[in-house]
Amino acid sequence: MVGLLVTGGCGFIGSNFIHFLLEEASEVSVVNFDSLTYAGNLANLEDVAGHPRYRFIHADITNREAVRAAVKSGVAGIINFAAESHVDRSIHDSGPFVRTNILGTQILLDAAREAGIKRFIQVSTDEVYGSLGSTGSFTEETPLAPNSPYAASKASADLLVRGYVHTFKMPALITRCSNNYGPNQFPEKLIPLFITNLLRDEPVPVYGDGLNVRDWIHVRDHCAAIYQVWLKGKEGEVYNVGGRCERTNLELTHALLEAVGKPKSLIRYVPDRPGHDRRYAIDCSKIEREIGWRPRIPFEQGLADTVQWYRNHPDWLKSIRTGQYLTYYEKQYGSLRK
Repeated sequence: MVGLLVTGGCGFIGSNFIHFLLEEASEVSVVNFDSLTYAGNLANLEDVAGHPRYRFIHADITNREAVRAAVKSGVAGIINFAAESHVDRSIHDSGPFVRTNILGTQILLDAAREAGIKRFIQVSTDEVYGSLGSTGSFTEETPLAPNSPYAASKASADLLVRGYVHTFKMPALITRCSNNYGPNQFPEKLIPLFITNLLRDEPVPVYGDGLNVRDWIHVRDHCAAIYQVWLKGKEGEVYNVGGRCERTNLELTHALLEAVGKPKSLIRYVPDRPGHDRRYAIDCSKIEREIGWRPRIPFEQGLADTVQWYRNHPDWLKSIRTGQYLTYYEKQYGSLRK
């Protein structure tokens, strides 16, 4: 049995990755290490709470002693999802992003080095590359040019990982993925925000002219990519992960209106976000060529399934709107969450 420490496992991508491991990797046991910030929801993993290959630790990756203890608990590798990730929040206050995304990564790297961890995967983002024009795609050789405090904090963490690889021969790898969508995504991000608004017949806010372009990938495909990088990736390498599915925000909005069955009159154009990158596009040919991974879930199917998931989970949405999800930890463990 191989033990993996998954940091940030109660968040959107982390919780989906834990489900993926418990379903697809019978030789892997999982330690979920999460501080339970506003975006960490234990209910995302309620169905596996008693699984024999799953254990939860409530702690912050900036707590050096808690990290050391977790890393020395018999795990062979670390998958670092833990991050503050919402661009708008980073514009309002970049402090938590610097603390978690940079300092937290440094503390994890130190603990991994001390314990002789066999593999460390830093889960990053295509936003570290900055903005593209109307043509071209981000490759692993594209210079880092982050344009938001969030992206800058993730780029800084990536550079720390690179530094530890070259200075200490840390067996680390970096994945950089495009925009994810799917079940359990906190409804501050575009797709779940729009779905939840539309289900309540509320308007959806489109920044600027709506022509900003993003590449979209279903979270399940992303999870499969990370696991394949864990198994087959070359130490010290970066692997871009993308869905080969570019859409303008306006095209995506229209697709969501159609999927939910709502009129275009619910679109509301709002002032653009400061520093809003115009276009992201991922060239994922390296991971396809070297590791054999490819996205499997067609966008139309994935989007329809995602809409249906939110339709089928009104209690999950209600608990977030009311804040009840914040009390889940106390109900399960009898002490205050962070």
